[in-house]
Amino acid sequence: MSDSSRSLAQHYHHRTKYDPDTLAQQAHPLDYAHQPVPFKTYQVGAEIDLKPYLDIDDSSHQPDEAAWMRLSRLFINAYGLTAKFPTITGEMFYLRAAPSAGGLYPAEVYLVSRGMKLLPAGLYNYQARTHSLWRYWDDHNWSSLQRACFWHPALEATQMALVVTGVFYRSAWRYRDRAYRRICLDTGHLLGNIELASTLTDYRPHLIASFADEAMAQLLYLNPDEEGVLAVLPLADLLAVEQNLALTQTLFATPAQTAYDAVGDGQLLHYFHQSTNLPATTDAPNWPSRHPPEADDENPLEDKYNVPFCLRVPTQTAPIPWGNDLSPLETTILRRRSTRQYSGGSISFEALKQLLDFTYQPQHYRDQGLDGDPDYCDLGLLQTFLAVSNVEGLESGCYYYAPRSQELRQVRFKQFRPELHYLCLGQELGRDAAAVLFHTADLQAATAAYGDRVYRYLHMDAGHLGQRLNLAAIYLGLGVSGIGGFYDDQVNEVLGIPTDEAVIYITTLGQPANA
Repeated sequence: MSDSSRSLAQHYHHRTKYDPDTLAQQAHPLDYAHQPVPFKTYQVGAEIDLKPYLDIDDSSHQPDEAAWMRLSRLFINAYGLTAKFPTITGEMFYLRAAPSAGGLYPAEVYLVSRGMKLLPAGLYNYQARTHSLWRYWDDHNWSSLQRACFWHPALEATQMALVVTGVFYRSAWRYRDRAYRRICLDTGHLLGNIELASTLTDYRPHLIASFADEAMAQLLYLNPDEEGVLAVLPLADLLAVEQNLALTQTLFATPAQTAYDAVGDGQLLHYFHQSTNLPATTDAPNWPSRHPPEADDENPLEDKYNVPFCLRVPTQTAPIPWGNDLSPLETTILRRRSTRQYSGGSISFEALKQLLDFTYQPQHYRDQGLDGDPDYCDLGLLQTFLAVSNVEGLESGCYYYAPRSQELRQVRFKQFRPELHYLCLGQELGRDAAAVLFHTADLQAATAAYGDRVYRYLHMDAGHLGQRLNLAAIYLGLGVSGIGGFYDDQVNEVLGIPTDEAVIYITTLGQPANA
C-alpha cells in the first residue's frame, strides 16, 4: 500500500536513497558474464555511413555533401565515440562525447524523418560504434509522431526529429532501482551535447518532454519492458527561414499519484517509469509560447534563498571565448573526459565564475552564436549549492548560487573535505576536489506542480546543466566528474542545505592529479 503522505515520485526517491546504515546490505555482486552491451544492433535494414562526411573541406563540398556533413557532425558531437582502450578481458571499451555513469551508456538516439531528399521517410537509429545511421523502418507516418506528442507546434514545420530513449537494463545491471536516476541524468548530458552540437551545425532542437509514452514506443518499435522514450526533439534547420520557430513550452502538468502498489526491490524502476507514462488519451493543453523571464529595476527577479546577513560574493565575469567559428567548443566536446583523480590543489575564483557563467547564463553567449535561451524542462525547479574547499580568493564553506542576481551566498562557514569524502560514498573525488556543486530540488513542490513525471524532468535538467559544467571545465583546463551515488539525507545535514531540498546530482571540480 502507498503512503498517502508521499507522492509516487517521493516514494521512489525515498526507496532509492543511499544510507550509511543500509548501503552494505544493498550491495550485490556484478555478473560480468552478463554485462549489457551498450550498443543496439538490427538484423534487418540498411546502413548509411556518416564517416566519409567528417573530413570534407568546407570550401569545396557540394550541397548534398554539405547537408550530410552537418548531420554527421551533429551526431559525432552529440554521442559519437571519442576514445577506446582495452579492458582486462581483451575487449575494447569505448568512450563517447556525452558522459555516462559507470560507462554503461543507457541512452539510444533515433532519428525520425518526415521524408526529404537527404533522408527518405522512415526510422533511423544512430549506431555510435560505426558512426552511421541504420534505417530500420521505411515510409514512416509523421502524423503518428505529431499525435504521440499531442500536436506540439515544433513538429508542424520541421522535417526531422531526434528521439532519446533509455535502455533500462544497461544501468540497472549495476545500479538496480536507483538506475532510473542515472538514466535520466545521462539523458540530460546527451541533451546538453545535442543543444551545443546543433548550434555547431545550424540546427535548433525543440525539446518535448510530455508525450504519449506507449504511442512513442509503438512508433519506434521498442519493447516497453526494456526501453523507454525520455525526450523528443524536433530538429529545426536554421538555414531554412520557415524553420526559425518560436519557442514553446516543453511540458505540461499532470496529477500526482498518492495511491500506488507495493513493489518489491528490483521491480521499482520499471514500475515507476510505467506509472509516470502519459496515455494517448491525456487531455493535453494547447502548447503555450515560452518567453524568457524578464526583470526591471523596480521588480528584479528573485532567487529562492535570500539568506539574511550572509556573505554575498558577485560572480559576474567575462564569458568564455569560444571563438568566431566555435571550433574550440567542438574540440572541447570531443576531448571531454571525466576526471578520475584530483590533486587536491586549488582553482581560481575567476575560473569558477566562468564555469557558473557558461552553465547558468546562456544569454551571455548569444553574441558568439550560441543559443541564448536553450530548452529545458523547468530550470526554476532546480537549486544550486556549492561546497568550496580550495578556491583562491573564496572562503571555504557552503554557498547558495543565485543565478538571477549572479552571486554566491554563504550558507555555512566550514572546511568540508572530510565530510565530502564521506558523503560521496568514500570517493576521493569528493575529498580532493576544489569545489563540489550540488543540484537540488524541493521534490514535494515539484511534484505538486507537474505530477510524478517531474522526476524525469529534474534529472534531465540537472544532467543538461552538468554537461555545460563539464565542457566549461575541460576548456579551462580543469578536472570535472559527476557523481550520482551519495548519502542523500546526510548531504543536507552536513552542508546546511534546507531539508526540503532533495539532492539530484553532484558535480566535482578541481585540479586533475596528472595536470
